Amino acid sequence: MCIASILSGGDHVEGLDANPQVGASFDGECTARSAGDGALGSFAPSKNAEEIAATDEAKPAAASDSSLSIPAWGIGKRPMRPPSSGPDVRVSATAVGAPIYPAAPETFVYEGKELKVYDVPKPDGSVRALALVQPHREDAIFVDPSNAAAGEIEWQGRWRTLAQHWAFELKTENFANAWETINFPLLFFNTLVIAGLSTFGAVVSGICVAYGFSRFRFPGRNGLFILMVATIILPFQVTLIPSYAFYLALGWVGTWLPLIIPHFFSNAYNVFLLRQYFLTIPRDLDEAAMIDGAGPLRILRSVIVPQSVPAIVAVTLFHFFFAWNEYFLPLVYLQGKPDQQPLAVGLARFNALYSQEPTLIQAAALMAMALPVVVFFLAQRAFMRGVVFGGVEK
Repeated sequence: MCIASILSGGDHVEGLDANPQVGASFDGECTARSAGDGALGSFAPSKNAEEIAATDEAKPAAASDSSLSIPAWGIGKRPMRPPSSGPDVRVSATAVGAPIYPAAPETFVYEGKELKVYDVPKPDGSVRALALVQPHREDAIFVDPSNAAAGEIEWQGRWRTLAQHWAFELKTENFANAWETINFPLLFFNTLVIAGLSTFGAVVSGICVAYGFSRFRFPGRNGLFILMVATIILPFQVTLIPSYAFYLALGWVGTWLPLIIPHFFSNAYNVFLLRQYFLTIPRDLDEAAMIDGAGPLRILRSVIVPQSVPAIVAVTLFHFFFAWNEYFLPLVYLQGKPDQQPLAVGLARFNALYSQEPTLIQAAALMAMALPVVVFFLAQRAFMRGVVFGGVEK
């Protein structure tokens, strides 16, 4: 057996056996060692190689050493699978050819050994799921998992070209592991409080400002509205450093206040959407309420808000989803405060620490998006509702 047999896990390497010249260059004794010896195997070169090494006296002793030592589980920095008598049956979450649904490579226990199942084509064109018993280079021995008593089946072909057979397997323990690993209840509570309070402030302030722009006449109203809408094109990076210095002077850095209080001073997006919607409500309803003795606040509460439920719900959902997914500002203001950070920052930190566990990352992401999805489906009817003008005949 040559050194190529060690690197291929015991199987013959195609090309080395077929080429006599290449095979002659590896004509030596190949002895396998255990993992405790610190190497997979050692190679004793042929006589030609020994003669060349003996004549080269200018080389250092380390360079003239004729033994080739292979590090454990690989050569250099390239990882390799540990040697085994058969194909590797470990499950990899990022395996090539894995389906998009939760699945794992199917295995079958035969004569006390766990065998990997492959999709093996038959001469008639159909495909059968068979367990690989003895792999060879040009043929292989399989057994039918559904009828192992029928005996072994010989198949002509290269088994390495076969595709794995995947079976549906939902691992619910990934959710429990992610829940405990990232302290999901604390992150969920932090996110819910920040998103809930900031959404409440943004919606209430947006309704009040939009009501003033749509119903009251005062000098410079249109100019102030244009100036407010113009702030939409101002990048938040421009105001980031001044805002941070201001909040630092107030002692708000390291708290939730920079993430909540600014939203109580309205937002240009929300004001624009609500004002445009308020303008579609006839003023006849306002005048009818004034005749009954209602003031501006009573008109807003009893006339404008009930007629604007679809717009208010839309603004509420937009801002709630924005606050729920906010990552950059919590990262800036809550740096070094893991107990106060929301889910977006916690998931990013979890992704960096457990990048080799994509199943846990996906489970944590699904749990993080569960509440927004539920809220959206519960409130989607408000998007379909029209404005009913019960007090106006057209």
